[in-house]
Amino acid sequence: MLSYILKRILLMVPTLLGALTITFVVIQFVPGGPVEQIMAEARATDKGGEGGGYKASRDIDKKQIEELKQLYGFDKPAHVRYVEMLGNFVRFDLGRSFMYNKDVWSLIKEKLPVSISLGLWSFLISYLISIPLGVAKAVRDGSRFDVLSTLVVLVGYAIPGFVLGVLLIVVFAGGTFLDWFPLRGLTSDNWDELGWAARVADYFWHLAMPLTCLVIGSFAVMTLLTKNTFVEEMRKQYVLVARAKGLTQQRVLYKHIFRNALIPLVTGFPSAFVGAFFAGSVLIETLFSLDGLGLLGYEAVVRRDFPVVLGSLYFFTLIGLVVKLVSDLLYIFIDPRVHFGSVGK
Repeated sequence: MLSYILKRILLMVPTLLGALTITFVVIQFVPGGPVEQIMAEARATDKGGEGGGYKASRDIDKKQIEELKQLYGFDKPAHVRYVEMLGNFVRFDLGRSFMYNKDVWSLIKEKLPVSISLGLWSFLISYLISIPLGVAKAVRDGSRFDVLSTLVVLVGYAIPGFVLGVLLIVVFAGGTFLDWFPLRGLTSDNWDELGWAARVADYFWHLAMPLTCLVIGSFAVMTLLTKNTFVEEMRKQYVLVARAKGLTQQRVLYKHIFRNALIPLVTGFPSAFVGAFFAGSVLIETLFSLDGLGLLGYEAVVRRDFPVVLGSLYFFTLIGLVVKLVSDLLYIFIDPRVHFGSVGK
């Protein structure tokens, strides 16, 4: 087991290196970098000024470009910048944002509360509803309840979260009909003046509509996966033997079937948990004015904020690799029959 863990940790290095290298190479060919954008904005600002002096203006532009390149480190060759980036990432120095003029790690920490709020609650709500619903559908396989619940979750899955968000705003957030829910941020302006109970209520009041948009489409996959896994386990020989011994339906379901059926769900738990944090919908964050990691990544790509792009990629890839290792190790915890490597060594 220890040797397997060490091998997996060593394999993380080339995986991280490959992801960073490909992204760095692609970035070198992306037109309209930060220097070009700043100069374009400066020219647009000065466009309404006095004319003349075209040659002098060109000379000033060249001088400014050289200064900006030196400021952002683009005066160095690409391979030098690449080596420096890797050295900084080893020390977990993710660089400094061009757009915000802040450390990338500080930016990530600033945006984390929004992503944690959306990710944690959408994950918990999805699991706490989907698994019991999937078990109930498996026990009643083929019944009217099974058919109707499948129809409902599939309809929810087919509705894009962004479209549902627009509908909720129009109906419940002062768009056209009702004005029940706020449309901006995670807390009200008077948050500091509220008691703890009022703060909790205010927090979930702001989260109600974004969470509805995020979880409505996640029920179908988890619910149907749970149902199909349980149905498959219920048809196996050991279940028939347990029933032949006179065990009750509840005892067979929760003592014998439940543990085996949950293996694919529990082992995917870490990935789903982290994915809920860092794979939030950019459209939902934009629609409800929630400044999270999804919106940060989108703006970084649009504004060519390369330190944020590469730093976020490094951070998220590292977390993803660790979570994947934890998911594999959960197989052994859930099912001791699973072994990594040769048995008997």
